[in-house]
This record gives sequence, structure tokens and C-alpha cells, in this order.
Amino acid sequence: MTSSDTEDTVGNFVEQKRDAMSRTDVSASEHTRFIEDGEGETENSEAIQERSSWVDGVNERNMEEGGSRVRVVPAQGKCVRCAQRCEKMFSICLTSYHPLPPAPTWSDRCMFAVRCPPHGRVAQTLTLVMMAVLGWAALWAITKDDALPGGNLFALTVLLVLCVIGGRLIQRIKLPPLLGMLIVGILLRNVPGIMVGSWIDPVWASSIRLVALTVILIRAGLGLDPVQLRRLSWTVLLLAFLPCVVEASTLAVVIHFLLDFPWLWGFMLGFVLAAVSPAVVVPSMLWLQEVGLGVDQGIPTLVIASGSVDDVIAITGFAVCLGITFTTGNLVFTIFRGPLELLMGVAGGTLAGIFLWYFPSTDQKGVPRVRVWMVLGTGLLMTFGSRTAGYAGSGALGCLVMAFVAGFRWKMDKEAVEAMMSDLWGVAQPFLFGLIGAEVDVLKIQPQTIGLGVAAIVIGSLVRMVASGVAVSGAGFTWKERLFVAIAWLPKATVQAAIGSTALDTARELTPQDTTNEKLGIQLLTIAVLVILITAPLGSALISLTARHLLRKSMREDLDRDSAIEMNNIGECAQEDDIELQAHPAEGQEQVSVQGKCDHNESV
Repeated sequence: MTSSDTEDTVGNFVEQKRDAMSRTDVSASEHTRFIEDGEGETENSEAIQERSSWVDGVNERNMEEGGSRVRVVPAQGKCVRCAQRCEKMFSICLTSYHPLPPAPTWSDRCMFAVRCPPHGRVAQTLTLVMMAVLGWAALWAITKDDALPGGNLFALTVLLVLCVIGGRLIQRIKLPPLLGMLIVGILLRNVPGIMVGSWIDPVWASSIRLVALTVILIRAGLGLDPVQLRRLSWTVLLLAFLPCVVEASTLAVVIHFLLDFPWLWGFMLGFVLAAVSPAVVVPSMLWLQEVGLGVDQGIPTLVIASGSVDDVIAITGFAVCLGITFTTGNLVFTIFRGPLELLMGVAGGTLAGIFLWYFPSTDQKGVPRVRVWMVLGTGLLMTFGSRTAGYAGSGALGCLVMAFVAGFRWKMDKEAVEAMMSDLWGVAQPFLFGLIGAEVDVLKIQPQTIGLGVAAIVIGSLVRMVASGVAVSGAGFTWKERLFVAIAWLPKATVQAAIGSTALDTARELTPQDTTNEKLGIQLLTIAVLVILITAPLGSALISLTARHLLRKSMREDLDRDSAIEMNNIGECAQEDDIELQAHPAEGQEQVSVQGKCDHNESV
């Protein structure tokens, strides 16, 4: 048989099958209407089965005529069947086949957490790990040896990843994450056999810390509410000013006589240690507002409002002392250098803030994102530029004032900027606290510095508690509430980490040949780390433990609870009346009509 005859035979065969399939479809549609009446069910099922046997066509059909073979391709391919078999084989690992039960046990949660696709905390952890690996791989592709063990970028990558993990772990025991990051930095520098912290370039470390300082100063400036500042009472101002100045002065005297610090370095250290930590205090005060402790007396609002002003006073005092310490030349200029840097910071920050009122304009797209870049770039220019110009103290204050003035005009629109700056702080925070801890070299610390530093911290904390109690003595608080305010005014962490290394970095840059200033800077940084390690966990724990015993429960919650119960009762009564009215509609209508007539007669 020729090839043309074969093709004709195959074509006739295919046409016959198509006609059979069309007749089957018509027959199936005709017999469908008889199924409802119980007729034609057998005939319809046979037709559908005949069609299925052709459409499914799993096996190969061969037709031989004159030695030629024709193969009919099945409608369902092998890839589909393979995918179905693989899905069935790995169904034990899929969440779609094994969802979490309504009342899961601990083992159920563990099994559900590791099933695919990745989800929840497992997916978040894997995402962070992959981000770190991809970031390191990109750095290795660009810098080669610097991203390998022993290089600067490798050490920074390891520091970032481990500080994030340490912060998450320490946060599980209700302590600030910065504490875990600080401990990780110390361990990476001082554990024998690791010594990753020693691979970090000091110039890189100083620059990264200054960037992180800029971010936190911008956040602090944006967080200052001008309306709230105008409404601050005398108690809030007194609580912000008196404990800070008294503790700084006390520490300056104690450090001068115990550790033989110069007076300017003593006051510089005093202002570093005197600043309260918003990272520890603010979350604790928000928790008090949630549980309703001390709310009627305004204690959480008082502490939060005073905390921002306290940090401004401490940073300003530190900046003035820093500017006077590292000045050289004319004595008269040295005396007036501190106030001059103060004026430069305020004036420069105000002008930069006014500039940010109009740039970018509000008719542009993505204004909050552009504002973030503008305010961050301006802040970095101030902090780095002031150090290059020799007026390091004016940079930090100018950055703070700039953010405050810009936020004053942005008003409610600054919330988006604050959210983005908070995301930037999430990256800058591990670097800041990790690098601060990596600067602490245990082998170079004298035991005398640790012992006398702890003694100075204890003396300063006791004096601060007394000053805090005196500051709120005229606010009408009980002695328990005054004691709680004094306890809440203890934690130190954020500002100490932000400006604790500034003196050391400035000494290394402006006076590289003077080993005395570098030694004093290392001692100042060591004591700043000690105050974080001591007061941050202790203050956070004392606030949580003493709040329920020293503060009064808010009456507003009781009133809200009573009103909620009363509204619930009213709602139930109204629902019962509706049910009765629906059960007896005629009576209800008659009562309404009779009542309406009575009201009409009374009005007449």
C-alpha cells in the first residue's frame, strides 16, 4: 500500500471517530433530560463511557496496514501524570494537605511550621538568612578578599547578622533588643578564637556610628510635638531639666576625683550618662497606658514628654563640652566656643529646616520618600561637615533642630517620614550597638576603671532619683508615685550608645598624636557601656515589677467597663422588645395607636 493510500486510510479513520464523538455528544445531550425522570440513564452512561475511552486515551493505539504504523497521541500527557504523582508523594510536607487543626498542640505547631511552602517565622528567618548570604555574595563579587574571613566587610556582615539575632533573642525575655546587640559586639571582640570585632576598620566603624547617630537624632527631632511642648507644665520642664543637670554635675565631680578626669571630660561624661533612654522608657510607659496604671495622674504622659526634652539637654551639654575640649588657640575664643557652637547648631538647623519646608514641593510624586532622602542627606552633611570644619559639637544639635523645624511645617504629613526613618533605624540600630560593643577591649580595660566607674554610676543614679522626686513634689503625687517616677527615670541606653563613642572618634581624628585624649575617650566609652549594661535591664525590670504596687488603677477603665455593661444590657432589652413585637404585631400596633391618641389628647 502506498503512502497516499495510508494517509487516506488514516484520514477516513479520524473522520469516522470525529463523527462518532459528535453523535455521542448529541446523544448525551438528548438523554440528559430523561435522567431527571429516571429514563435513559443506562444509555447515557454508555455514551459517556464510550467518549471517555477515546478522550482519555492513556494507551497507545496502533493501526497496521501494509507495514505502516499510525500512533494516536493521548490527550493527557505524561508531565501532568508525573506532577500528580510527585504531589501525592510529597503531600506529607505540604500545608495544603495538612492544615493546622483548630486546637493545635505544641507538636502540631512544630510540624506545621516546617511544612512547605515556607511561612510564618520560619519563612521570615530564611528570608533574613538569604538576604545576608546574597548581600555577602554581592560584596565578595565586588571586593574579593575584603569580603572573606579577616576582611572588613566580612566582619561587618557577621556583626549585622549576629546583632539582629541577639536582639531578637533578648527581646523574648522582655528586655530591650539593644542590650543583646551590645553583648554580641562585646563577645565578637573579646572571645578567644573569634576576634571578628578586631577585623573592623576603625574609620569604617566611626563613619557607620556617625550615620546611625544622625538617624536617631532625626527621629528624636521629628518626635518632638510643638503643640505638646507649648502645653508643657512647669513639672514637665522641671523633671526634664533638674535631674539631668544635677546628675551631670555630680558625675563630673565624682569622676574628676575618682578617675582623675579633667573637668571638661568629667562634664562630658556626666552629660553622656545623664540622658534617659527613650528606647527603654517609652515602651514601658505605653504599656502603663494600655493596662491603665497611673493614667489618671498623667504619669506616662509626664515621663514621655520629659524624656525628649531631657535628651535634648544632655546632647546640647555634651556638644558644648566637646567643642570646648577639642579647641586650640586663643583662650577667649576657647571660652566662647561652646556657646558659639550652640548658636551655630541652632541657626544652621533652623535654616535647613525652613529649606525643607519648600523642597520637595507638595505637588511632586512620592513626597514622603523624597523628604526622607532630603532630611537624611542634610543631617549627614551637618554631622560629617561640622566634624570636618572643626566644630563637631554643632553638628548633632543642628541635626536635631533641623528635624524639629522641618516636622513643624509637615505636621501630620511627617508620619510617613517617621515610619521610613523607623525602618532605617532598624538597620542602623544593630550596627550602632554592635560597633559600640566591639570597641570595648577587655584586655585594655583596667579593673580600677570598671570598679570606680560602677561606683560613679551608683552615686549618680541615687542623686538622680532624689532630684526626680524633688522635681515632681509639687505635682500632687503620693510618695509611691514619686518613687515610681524616680525609678522610671533610671534606664540609660540609646543616647549613651549614640554619643558615647563620639569623643573617642573626635580625639582620634583631631588629635591623633595625643594618646591622653584617646585614653580618656576609651574610658568614657567603657563607662557608657557599663551604664547601659547595668541600668537598661535593671530599670526595665523595676518598672514592670513596681508599677502595679506603686501606681493607682485608672478609674476610666472601670467607668468604661460599667458603661459597656450598661449598653450591653440596653441592647439585650431592646432585642427582647423587638422579639415580643415581632411575636405580637397586632398588639404592638394597637398599643402604639392607643399611646399616640393619649399623647395627642394630652398635647391638646
